[in-house]
Amino acid sequence: MLSIERLRPYHFCCIKDVIGVGYTALYRKFRPMTFGEMVGQEHITKTLKNQIMANRVGHAYLFNGGRGTGKTSSAKILARAINCLNPKDGEPCNECEICKAAINGSLTDIVEMDAASNNGVEDVRSIREEVNFLPTKAKYRVYIIDEVHMLSTGAFNALLKTLEEPPEHVKFILATTEPQKLPATILSRCQRFDFKRISTQDIIKRLEIICKESNIQISKEALELIAILSEGAMRDAISILERCAAEQTEEINEDKVRDLVGIPKITYINKLAKGIINKEPEEAINIVNTILEEGKDIDNFLWELIKYIKDILVYKSTSKLEIYNQEEIKNIKELADSTDKERLLRLIYELSELANNIKWSSQKAIMFEAGIIKACMEVNVVPQNVVVQEQVVNRKQIAPVQKQENIAVAPKERKIEPQNQRNGAPSASYWNNVINKVKQSGKMAIYVNLIGSKASQLNDMTVEVELANKNDFGREMLEKYENKALVEKFVSEEMRKSYAFKIYY
Repeated sequence: MLSIERLRPYHFCCIKDVIGVGYTALYRKFRPMTFGEMVGQEHITKTLKNQIMANRVGHAYLFNGGRGTGKTSSAKILARAINCLNPKDGEPCNECEICKAAINGSLTDIVEMDAASNNGVEDVRSIREEVNFLPTKAKYRVYIIDEVHMLSTGAFNALLKTLEEPPEHVKFILATTEPQKLPATILSRCQRFDFKRISTQDIIKRLEIICKESNIQISKEALELIAILSEGAMRDAISILERCAAEQTEEINEDKVRDLVGIPKITYINKLAKGIINKEPEEAINIVNTILEEGKDIDNFLWELIKYIKDILVYKSTSKLEIYNQEEIKNIKELADSTDKERLLRLIYELSELANNIKWSSQKAIMFEAGIIKACMEVNVVPQNVVVQEQVVNRKQIAPVQKQENIAVAPKERKIEPQNQRNGAPSASYWNNVINKVKQSGKMAIYVNLIGSKASQLNDMTVEVELANKNDFGREMLEKYENKALVEKFVSEEMRKSYAFKIYY
């Protein structure tokens, strides 16, 4: 039999919360208790509620998505809802005997297992032995397996036996951030639900409620910054808020958030960007030294600098930015007017490569200073692996632009054929349309990394893309689930058929 102590650490935390022992973290205190309290995942919660009301609950679910997007919370709610004695509109009542027992951790029919620490064959075999027994109190015995991609090959094989023909009284809810690591045999036996990143506005609304109920005084600008820093993860946003509130003596402002997270003030980032763009290495190094003396994290600072230069490029392209105040917009406009898009693109690539190299260096400060000095230097030619695709209005500019475009060639060991000569794919213009759609969607970071790329159709299901700029930063960014899904959406629209997006690197 499975050990409760080993598989259900969360339940014991819940018992502490109920009897009032110790401090409860905000993200647990405000964990959603119903589907209606879930934020930003309405496309999933609506489907689950309909299944519960129609009594068509599947035997196995796979909840996939980034961290802090509500996978585990949804799994807990679903486990209670299908066992609730008084469900209403597909929601658990949270008042009946079963719901209360599930909430305080005393219901042994709901088993939570962390596959990161319980990933062996014996752990899953214990489940196989348990599923043959009827639930003690509830209607269903529910197994919630978090981080399921961490299971060993043997454990997956053992789990597959149970998933193939599970008893009627058993339900499985698997949660993962990396579904590509799961065997196809497991994926094919689960109903898959993809949790998307929560929007900045939805995170802000939820944080406002938490601040009001917790009597936390915070400025609107600080809430916006926390939401942006969380990158779509509600749990991360609440954790950042909690860190700020722990030392609260007055209203939490934007500078307080930046200081606690280790991000330099926007004035420092602006001055460094100005020094780089204006090719003033002495001024840039002075700012770098100030940052290092204050003990700021180099990786975080460099990432903020890259994002800031990206925002300058976005402003130069669209004249719109949402997360800055009027004074900051004025400073960004000055920098945008003092340079061109090509230089900003080169800086993004160079600093991204620097960030990747620093990650593995034991001399981060030295590499950082050297990289900033290099970025300040004038570069007269566009790097061979960077091609800027801009619409040329003046006909006299057509020839030099075409000459630049011809510089980008595929590696010698592999030649990518034109799209219209491979597997009956459409003309090459469809990929340019995809890139333009990405730009129009406002996802400039994705757009920047797709500039100069080439696409070819591998088969009836996959489009392969070769990036013009070979750097791990860009590849990792494009391979993020939400970014990859966006590109696949636009590819499928252009091709009029569902296609997967694969990066050739």
